[in-house]
Amino acid sequence: MTKSELIAELASANPHLLSRDVELIVSTIFDEVTAALSRGERVELRGFGAFTVKQRDARTGRNPRTGEPVAVDEKVVPFFKAGKELRERVNQRTPRRP
Repeated sequence: MTKSELIAELASANPHLLSRDVELIVSTIFDEVTAALSRGERVELRGFGAFTVKQRDARTGRNPRTGEPVAVDEKVVPFFKAGKELRERVNQRTPRRP
């Protein structure tokens, strides 16, 4: 689901709200989550999951085209861990592979 699809879905589920208001709400939430992660804070949405940042150490990678070793700098990356309720709901609806 894309951001625009989320906005359309929320707008249709809440006809008393204007589409531009729903767009502002969604954008504000995403901006706040992004700002908190950039400050190194943890963001937890109960029943959904938690967003954190993880430190990745510097390492030696490989150029996939040439196979040459390439130095990869250390970096901070966003990380999402699904909450228990989300995992259970996804697993209820997902058919298992044989």
